[in-house]
Amino acid sequence: MANQIFINLAVNDVQKSMDFYTALGFTNNPQFSDNAGKCMVWSDNIFLMILSHEKFASFATKPIADTKSKLAGLFSLLTDSVEEVNSIVENGLKAGGIEPTEMKDYGFMQQRTIEDFDGHTWEIFYMDMSKFPQEQTAE
Repeated sequence: MANQIFINLAVNDVQKSMDFYTALGFTNNPQFSDNAGKCMVWSDNIFLMILSHEKFASFATKPIADTKSKLAGLFSLLTDSVEEVNSIVENGLKAGGIEPTEMKDYGFMQQRTIEDFDGHTWEIFYMDMSKFPQEQTAE
């Protein structure tokens, strides 16, 4: 079995969150889903577990953060093109997400940010390594 990552997020409305992440391009794996949690698949090795607060709390050792007012983490997804970045974020906005900042263009990388209903923050980005600076300059 290859290395895999499972990101677990506490959400207020599991079904509404599943619909949002489906709009971003995730697919649901019903084998690992129930009414209190959904396994959403990004790729063969990246999975998102959206869990009700009650289910999330059963795994947690600390109180659940209020991600609407405080940042608990930044989750970044690399895409194959700027067009894919735009498509994912536009679909997320149509599904009720919030884009807190404008697109950032670093020359070799373009990034857009979207938040879900619970304030979980996702950075969707594309990198063109042929445009990456070959030498880092000291400041």
